[in-house]
Amino acid sequence: MIDRLAFQALPPARRAALIYGEAQAEMSQRLWRAALGPTGRSDQEDGGRLPSFDSDTRRANLDSLLALLGESAPSPAAPSAPAKPAVHASSPTTASVEVDGLGPNQIHAPALRTAAARTGIPATALAAIVDAEAGKDSSGRWQTLSRNPRSSAAGLGQFLSRTWEGMAETQGTWLNALASANGWLGGNGQVLASARANILALRYDPTAAINGIADYARRNLDGLERAGVNIDGAESGTARLAYLAHHLGLGDAIRFLRHGGLDEHRARTLLHAQVGSGDSGRRIAQAGTATAAHRNWLLGYVDHHIDAGRFARTL
Repeated sequence: MIDRLAFQALPPARRAALIYGEAQAEMSQRLWRAALGPTGRSDQEDGGRLPSFDSDTRRANLDSLLALLGESAPSPAAPSAPAKPAVHASSPTTASVEVDGLGPNQIHAPALRTAAARTGIPATALAAIVDAEAGKDSSGRWQTLSRNPRSSAAGLGQFLSRTWEGMAETQGTWLNALASANGWLGGNGQVLASARANILALRYDPTAAINGIADYARRNLDGLERAGVNIDGAESGTARLAYLAHHLGLGDAIRFLRHGGLDEHRARTLLHAQVGSGDSGRRIAQAGTATAAHRNWLLGYVDHHIDAGRFARTL
């Protein structure tokens, strides 16, 4: 936990990095939001740091995700009709596979296992989300001070400021319990203005970030299931769906799965935010629509980066 006393105890270099990162990100966020204008973002807005693919990235296939809805991928050449969600029996995920293959991130294994046991989200799925979201050094070590210069996304989970505060205000989450114990919430259950900095700083604490990822994934998977998405309990599918909702936010994730993508304006905004104006324009021209271009890019990223199996123990 990074409170005032803990902050003062940090080495000067790390304190300076935190202060500079917050100031830089706040200014970058204002400039970025001013450039984008109103976007009507959902829960997790642009979902954090996602590096762009190179120009030769293959076109992703919707089948791998839409199969969970019992529908085949719509043709990108024409607008698709909304897919009818499948009705299914509840089958909660389990955390039966231990984390392995963490390499230099083995230090985070206890937190991953504890969060998995508490929420029922597989530890391997949590590791896959962190690995896709957090910045890394040359050795592959997750950088706890990761920041997205184009938004407020921060930490191992790249949580936006408002999303993180929302987790602190949501009863039953790890962060809510901590905030309540520290007196950081008002009588209405909302974050006190005087406590906002303390709560946001916790995004840089790996234990807090991992527990936040687990709680957010649990909420999102439950929401997807209520919307008719088949959460079958397989760790690979759970990791991909949890990441998709982590990145897009629950509302956009449901729309993405039902309709094979987001509307043109939303898709263009998100793609621009992730790969820049030049690359997004090229991708849109190549795909024919912003919806198809964003879908191809996002599913390509998921296919390439979200692999819970690489963290499973191999005998």
